[in-house]
Amino acid sequence: MTELAFMKAAELAPLIKSKQLSPVELTTHIVNRIHHIDPTLKAYITPLFDIALFQAKKAETDIMQGHYKGALHGIPVGIKDNYFTKDIRTTVGSKLFATFIPDKNATVVDKLYAAGAVMLGKTNMHELAAGSTGTDPCFGTTRNPWNMGHMPGGSSGGSSAALAAGLATLATGTDTFGSIRLPAAMCGIYGMKPTVGLISTQGIFPTAWSLDHAGPMARSISDLAILLQYMAGYDANNPPSVRIPVPDYTKELHKGIKGIKIAIPTYYLKGLDPDVEKLFNDAIARLQNLGAIIQEIVIPELTMSPFAGYITVTGEASSLHSGWLKTCPGDYSPDIRSFFLAGTLTNTTQYIHAQQARRKMVDVLHETFKNVDILLGPTIPITTPAFAENWVDQNLEVIKRCLPFTSPANLSGVPSLSVPMGLDHKGLPVGMQFIGNHFSEKQLLQAGYAWERVHGGFTEGRRH
Repeated sequence: MTELAFMKAAELAPLIKSKQLSPVELTTHIVNRIHHIDPTLKAYITPLFDIALFQAKKAETDIMQGHYKGALHGIPVGIKDNYFTKDIRTTVGSKLFATFIPDKNATVVDKLYAAGAVMLGKTNMHELAAGSTGTDPCFGTTRNPWNMGHMPGGSSGGSSAALAAGLATLATGTDTFGSIRLPAAMCGIYGMKPTVGLISTQGIFPTAWSLDHAGPMARSISDLAILLQYMAGYDANNPPSVRIPVPDYTKELHKGIKGIKIAIPTYYLKGLDPDVEKLFNDAIARLQNLGAIIQEIVIPELTMSPFAGYITVTGEASSLHSGWLKTCPGDYSPDIRSFFLAGTLTNTTQYIHAQQARRKMVDVLHETFKNVDILLGPTIPITTPAFAENWVDQNLEVIKRCLPFTSPANLSGVPSLSVPMGLDHKGLPVGMQFIGNHFSEKQLLQAGYAWERVHGGFTEGRRH
């Protein structure tokens, strides 16, 4: 029965469709695991057991009556707690919103409900989606299932930990400067920050409005493709949303990467921890064995991303929180308060320079993708740290180390897929990212699938 909690949605869906597996049985099993494991792990802020079982029973009834809706019908999903859920509290991991109950759902939540997904609960997150360690003094710090003394990453650490521990089949995340990909790397799962505008952010509490993305998280590429399929699509109520046809991401995953041109920016080869560097070199060799054409390239403009990222994130976040920072500064944790207050020092000239740097990065990447298909690099340059006693300084240090690796995709709006790359010498996961041109998600998933087949995937990786 333990294996049921770690089965792929792509495996569960045919069993549910053919009535060999009951959504109630599946949901009950995972709910029992949450009861048993989550008091220590703290992957959820608000478990929704009664709602989940009600939705599972509804799914079972619909399916028994011949109304099967598709691959998400009856599948248990964890929803990050910055997605608005009607009549269900949405804390954003913050004391400020500890009792906030939205009167509407986020667009993505409505899409998942319409697909028949089962909502297990609201997953934990670094406060206000503005940190990278998963510490949360208000609702409890999420632990890494691989080693409970280590961080799960942030800000979507509750979603990544829930997946790694078998406490959800699929999960949603958000990514402003790495908040899907960083915890995916630290917890050994798959996470995608899609092209800006592909998935609606309507009804998701903002962190930095021009950088925020919503995206899927899963234990396999096939599951990531399924969830992306249902999350993607135009939303007239969301200004960044782009009206384009959504391809079938679940098809042609097996296409392979033979002949695909992959470029490694030298920017991503600097400042790597030794284990990350070794695993990355090994990954390059394995990708070449799959037929990929790999070369190193120099993109000097990427060096502007730390400046542009810090100025944009802190400037936009502090603007949003300016009133609360004045009236209730004590409701912010020290690390988040320091991070946001830094943004109050941003002036107009700095912000304009940051946006000009972003424009240069967009232009150079547009030219780069005329000659290459995919860019490759480690997701983050560090191995998963143990929690430090001084968690405030640790969060700021992790942001400083990791933001340069994850923020280029946010700043330019291109998609980035984090996949498990292997385990460090302590047995903790390390990730790498495939970065593509705008709306190249399908090709990135094909590359990730080819890698997954040789790497072994999530469960096999845990046994290595």
